[in-house]
Amino acid sequence: MSATLTGPQSQVTTTSDEFVAPPGRWRSLTAMAIAFVVDNQEGGLINVLFPVIMAALALPLSALGVLSSLSRFARMIFGPLWAIAADKYGRKRVLFIVTGAWGIWTILAGFAQSYTQLLILYTIGVAGTVGAEPIVQGMVPDLFKDEERGKAFGTIRSTAGLGGLILTPLIGQLANVENGWRIGMFIMGAIAIVSGVLILFMVHEPKRAAGPGHSEAFDLKAMRGLLKTPTILLMAGTIVFVTLLVLQSFFVTYFVKVRGFETPAAAWLMTVWLGGFMISSLAGGLLGDWFEQRFGPKGRIMMYQIYCVVFAVMAYLTMQVDWGHGPVIYGLSFLFGLVSAVGFSGAIAPMVSAVVPRALSATAFGLLFALIQGLVSALLSLFAGNLAEQYGLSNVMFWMITVPYAVNAVYWFLFYPYYPKDVAAQKARDAALKAA
Repeated sequence: MSATLTGPQSQVTTTSDEFVAPPGRWRSLTAMAIAFVVDNQEGGLINVLFPVIMAALALPLSALGVLSSLSRFARMIFGPLWAIAADKYGRKRVLFIVTGAWGIWTILAGFAQSYTQLLILYTIGVAGTVGAEPIVQGMVPDLFKDEERGKAFGTIRSTAGLGGLILTPLIGQLANVENGWRIGMFIMGAIAIVSGVLILFMVHEPKRAAGPGHSEAFDLKAMRGLLKTPTILLMAGTIVFVTLLVLQSFFVTYFVKVRGFETPAAAWLMTVWLGGFMISSLAGGLLGDWFEQRFGPKGRIMMYQIYCVVFAVMAYLTMQVDWGHGPVIYGLSFLFGLVSAVGFSGAIAPMVSAVVPRALSATAFGLLFALIQGLVSALLSLFAGNLAEQYGLSNVMFWMITVPYAVNAVYWFLFYPYYPKDVAAQKARDAALKAA
């Protein structure tokens, strides 16, 4: 095994058979998973408590679109930059800054006395916290060998989902407390700081694995070249119709403003949806694997089209039909969540991985889901807030949630002639690399 020094970290050229597990890797993973919880819940705080923030600061509905779009723009712009900084100055060090020390900005946002102050402080806050995801994604491959990474990433996502299940209803209860949204900001900032301390004491920074096909860092220069692969180009197009992030931003406010829920009750309804969403992530992966085994590469395309149709139907039933405040809407919300994550884990993520070289995997995901999806979802959130004031939030949710998924089911017919060829081409490249 050979090693070369590059910057602040050693690089180790290794294969899966030669992999030596770094010390304390599960302890490190636990601390990084908590960082994920902080990253996910900063935006969730605004989404859940916006109705009371709206009343406290006399904000228009369009302000939710602005605030929810900030984290999307930040993820698009600052996510890759923080990842590059982590590669240069040390991943543990930068992760502590963006997750821990940066929590002070969330605390300061709780003192905001006007929309302008909230906008400035919240913008600075999310510009840091969005750095956790790309840094952690880059560290996991150096902590776990190939066969263990699914379990490692699953642990992180499950922990983040569990954090959402616990924190969302608790945050919702703050709507019953005077200035509760400020207390929420203080709590989230404090959790972020504690998370940073855990990173300092629990995370062991691994040596970066290197060698042919093994790099997991962002490569900005390679992004344009990836779009020459038809499947990746089509994935960039399908993101326009994937409006799930808009749904998450407006979920609580929709049920408060349109269906007359109290904010804590709407938060519980979203918690039920999140419970289904957690199961959906695992179920989608298993379902996608079954479709591929049964129908070959085209199986995942078929599964995604079915998913889009079912999602559109569930979105219509859950959001457009008034079921009152009883058990029916809670049951529908759970079923809607149970559908919502199937497409990404069962089709999109594995399809992207199947058509790009392993060395460019992180770059491909950064291009599609940090840059392109970040920009699209940010713009859609902005438009949704402004359009809701003119045409009503119910109409906006129909045209921006239900309709795009129905259209996407048709759009995916474009994948059939290209995806199987791209998979075959990548397998040929892998075989040539292995032979060399």
